[in-house]
Amino acid sequence: MNSILSGVIQSFDMVALCVQGDGRFQLLGQATPWFNELFAGSAPPGALRLEGKSLFLDNFLVDAREHWGARKEGSLSSGPFLESGLGQGDHALEARALLVEGQCVLVIVNLGQSYEVNRKLLQAARQNLLNQEILELEVSKRTVAIRDRQLELAARLIYAAGFRDEETGAHIKRIGLYSGEIAAQLGWSPYAVDDIRTAAPMHDIGKIGIPDKILKKPGPLSASEFTIMKTHASIGGEILGASEVPMIQMAAEIASNHHECWNGRGYPRGLYGEHIPEAARIVAIVDVYDALVHERVYKPALPEEQALAIMAKSVGIQFDPRIFEVFLANIDTMRAIREEVKDEN
Repeated sequence: MNSILSGVIQSFDMVALCVQGDGRFQLLGQATPWFNELFAGSAPPGALRLEGKSLFLDNFLVDAREHWGARKEGSLSSGPFLESGLGQGDHALEARALLVEGQCVLVIVNLGQSYEVNRKLLQAARQNLLNQEILELEVSKRTVAIRDRQLELAARLIYAAGFRDEETGAHIKRIGLYSGEIAAQLGWSPYAVDDIRTAAPMHDIGKIGIPDKILKKPGPLSASEFTIMKTHASIGGEILGASEVPMIQMAAEIASNHHECWNGRGYPRGLYGEHIPEAARIVAIVDVYDALVHERVYKPALPEEQALAIMAKSVGIQFDPRIFEVFLANIDTMRAIREEVKDEN
């Protein structure tokens, strides 16, 4: 066994010890200066007791003796650990328990420079990960800040339009909540669902460009007045158009197209079917629903059952059949939103 280990021991900065019957260790070859400094000290030649010299090594020897007792193949490694010498700095060591020709052997390796190199590489990797996490956190904060500014601008646009339009603030808030619930059921991403919650309330933003004598007329509109009223969809699209912000882009699509009909007989462009943006098809349904079940100066509120019956007649004509089916499947949620967000007295 000595001949097997001698070459290896001479080639590396290590010591090898053979386990004796009484549990002590016998050096195989010469002890290195650091081993004498840390473990052997001024002990007389012969068998050594290593326990009590290093807490880390003591713990490893418990596992090592179990490994030797089980006569397991291969080696058991302690992993790197540091020991402080007497004024000589720290020594990076690694202990290994193995069987050589049936003999229990403990090898202690001085990792030296390789440990320091690996430590620096690991430290650099950890610092890189930390820097990346800090960067991602900063990006996340900036994204939230940008999103907050977008929401504030949208709220101010809606507020400004409210000075002209007779629709209640509760109505436009419900439109956003209804739309978000349906979009989520249709499988939209959470971010897109947030977008439609904010964008849908801007569906009638174009009414800001309609003259008061038409917009606030208490009775029915004449044919010419209704023609002017219909331009609010195009006006809304122009107000919100040409934006690079996805939420505002969606709001422009909704404002422009929420009066388009599934059969192509809506306005302003006569789009049909899936040529109409899905967000606008969602808003078209919930806008009519909310208008029917709430009181306005020009009409009383209808019972929900009657309102749904009226809307059902427009499926495939005004409304997308698939989205209307999702709307009906979630009518309890729509009703809960109505209860939560009531018109102001």
